[in-house]
Amino acid sequence: MGTQSKKPNALLAAINRAVPKDENTREQSMVAESLPVQASEPAHVTRKPKTQRPSRLGTKLVAGHFDPKVARQLRIIAAEEDTTVQALLEEAIDLLFVKKGRAHIKDIGKG
Repeated sequence: MGTQSKKPNALLAAINRAVPKDENTREQSMVAESLPVQASEPAHVTRKPKTQRPSRLGTKLVAGHFDPKVARQLRIIAAEEDTTVQALLEEAIDLLFVKKGRAHIKDIGKG
């Protein structure tokens, strides 16, 4: 965290290779390539999106990693039933909650 390592500036290097150079330009580009690249934000800072979809306000993402065939099958079912994957997942999670003796999703937010 203390010191920053020098990273080559790939864009500047590509521009310098593409543009014919005279002696003055060559010296200037060599100086510019030797300068360290400054990070715009420290690595430990996480940025929140500037805008958030209204439908996502007050919600939390719940996700999992599955075989691509599982995702495809879920999308096929959603298309066949003219619904969304989101709605199917809500239905499945609600059924799991009932099976485990928990409250329905619609009842959880009520207090």
